[in-house]
Amino acid sequence: MMTEKHNRSDKSTAADGRTGGKVWLAGAGPGDAGLLSVKAAELIGKADVIVYDALISAELLSMIPNHTEAIYVGKHAGNHPVPQEEINQILVQEAKKGRKVLRLKGGDPFVFGRGGEELETLAREKIPFEVVPGITSSVAVPAYAGIPVTHRDFTSSFHVITGHARKDGTLNIDFDALVRLKGTLVFLMSVSSMEQILRGLMDAGMRPDMPAAVLEKGTTAGQRRVVATVGTLKGESERAGVRTPAIILVGKVCSLSEKLHWAEDRPLGGKQFLLTRPRRNMSSLAGRLKCLGAQVIEMPAIRTEPISPNDPLRRALTRFSEVCEGRWLIFTSPIGVSVFFDALKELQMDLRSVLGGRSGVKIGAIGSATAEALGGYGLIPDIVPEIYSALELGRAVAAHSDKGEYVLIVRAEEGSEDLAPPLEERGLVVNDIPLYRTEYEVNPILREAVVRMIDNGEIDAVTFTSGSTVRGFVRGMGEINYSKISAVCIGEQTARAAKEYGMRVEIAEKASMDAMVEKIMELFGNPRERKRMDGKE
Repeated sequence: MMTEKHNRSDKSTAADGRTGGKVWLAGAGPGDAGLLSVKAAELIGKADVIVYDALISAELLSMIPNHTEAIYVGKHAGNHPVPQEEINQILVQEAKKGRKVLRLKGGDPFVFGRGGEELETLAREKIPFEVVPGITSSVAVPAYAGIPVTHRDFTSSFHVITGHARKDGTLNIDFDALVRLKGTLVFLMSVSSMEQILRGLMDAGMRPDMPAAVLEKGTTAGQRRVVATVGTLKGESERAGVRTPAIILVGKVCSLSEKLHWAEDRPLGGKQFLLTRPRRNMSSLAGRLKCLGAQVIEMPAIRTEPISPNDPLRRALTRFSEVCEGRWLIFTSPIGVSVFFDALKELQMDLRSVLGGRSGVKIGAIGSATAEALGGYGLIPDIVPEIYSALELGRAVAAHSDKGEYVLIVRAEEGSEDLAPPLEERGLVVNDIPLYRTEYEVNPILREAVVRMIDNGEIDAVTFTSGSTVRGFVRGMGEINYSKISAVCIGEQTARAAKEYGMRVEIAEKASMDAMVEKIMELFGNPRERKRMDGKE
């Protein structure tokens, strides 16, 4: 059993308002985080402790907050490190501490998930519980492979069977009954028993040329399908090197896969990316990549902590409002914009008093994302350099300023040293005030999964949007082989940081999310999509 513990009170209030523990038994779906139910997603954010299985994907693990305790009780074929009875007792013990416990299981908890056994224990101990159904792999995985489990022209029923063998290696399956049903047969947990299953069906009278398929890692970036017949599927799957988790599908509907496949046809279908942006800025890039069919693991390597109280900022803003000559207010990140306005509220300083006064105020922004953030507050920057970097911002502001003008820079505590020199060389008065400091962190639950995936080549690229995200990622990951990482960087400065650790570096044409997506599509988009982007179609 593996557990990550964090400082947090054991006491909580149950959903019905009573003080005490409660367990939510929830299905996490087959792997794609987009198939997680709204309720299960809410519970991931609110639980005090999450008890999770091996089939929970890294994409889903990335949704677990850093402060949440997580206990791994995963089971693999032939390897049950945590016996079921011990899992039951973990749920009881955590709930009795007065905690909100989320039991997160792959697929649906009642489809061969032993969820009923866990609830029986909770009921016996008089512990409140709720069940949150999940999308079962028996339907979702075939759907992602272009196989409808029912079709009017082929079959009107489907049947889900466990392919898990008993301790003596035999299967408790009535093959004669299954063959008579003439429906689609879905065998879960069945790869190790494939030969027995296929032989059992043929011995019961099923034609060897009946279409059949094995579907590996369905709904994830690593999904694969092998479509053959009952007589040939075993050999074909061995040649393809199919491994668990995988399901076996038998029935005429399998023949539709060649015509109805779609998941891998998406622009970034079959690709997986690790994003290291601060969580508050993650959704824009993550959302765009997901819309293109990619699987996205969000692993913030840094978080920002506003400096509070911030007396230097108060003094700087007071002076700023009293300046008689030209004034510049400079922002170097979207985070800096939001923290600045939060700080004004905390300091109880009215924006009119800051921007008003005896001289006008001009605003500089390092790039389009920062400019967009300012636009949300009704401010349109006067300067946004063509090349989004601290050096180019400093040069651009200097070129549009007169000697003696006052420049107030509000940004991170460890900001780029390239910004101030061009301003000072121009004879401007520069006041550089830290708004927030950067803290480095990587969720330890996610780290182990990501290390394994990097070693196995399962992550196509890691995106970095600043040198601090590179440094945070390296600090969090520790001693790994960084030469295996393809790093897509937002600019030259970020790329330099990635190269220091031996990463293979690609740089977006511009320092913007649009340019990041374009670079990723150029590098990893499916061939047809790349041709379309190049204007060849």
